[in-house]
Amino acid sequence: MTATISLPPAAEADDRSFSSSALRLSLAPTGPAPALLDGAWWPRSRDLGAELPSLAAVLDALWGRITRVTVNPTHWPVVPRKVPAPGHVVKVGWFLAEQDPHELLLLSYRTGRWNLLVVPPQTTPVSAAWLMAAASDPLGTSTASRLMEEAARLRTVYEADRSVEEVWDSEGGREARDPAARPRIPTVTAAMPHQPMGR
Repeated sequence: MTATISLPPAAEADDRSFSSSALRLSLAPTGPAPALLDGAWWPRSRDLGAELPSLAAVLDALWGRITRVTVNPTHWPVVPRKVPAPGHVVKVGWFLAEQDPHELLLLSYRTGRWNLLVVPPQTTPVSAAWLMAAASDPLGTSTASRLMEEAARLRTVYEADRSVEEVWDSEGGREARDPAARPRIPTVTAAMPHQPMGR
């Protein structure tokens, strides 16, 4: 299930410094078999201080107060120790070798732990939609990095197909496929001279 979640008006009214734009978040439905990922988050930048408050505001209501977050600093230029969220502060930590570089780990004190795929901000909407759906699959068995690799492979296949199609089109293929674009060949009907039979 992919959803665009807007911040509730109450959360926006609490602190105007938090982003009021729609949060791009996709969460897996809760089920008996735990998946490797609990969903995906598509932030608009790599600024944790700016992006994390709106994520925490939404997840606090769904999962309980988010108290701690860990990231792999590979894709985050600055990892602050604390980030203010509506009504509390989220502690931020990082692990280089131990944590998938494309994953965000969230902890809620005495409630649980969740792993989200972080879709890179510059990702195209088509790739982001695929990644968010795949990360939200309750039967998913792929890690965040494996999903990113698969998305890159699919993008390469798509671009190769587009390249072949562009060559086809440049050589007249589109016109050949489109009956409306084909020039009309006039039909010529010639009368055949009458030949007597039996000669």
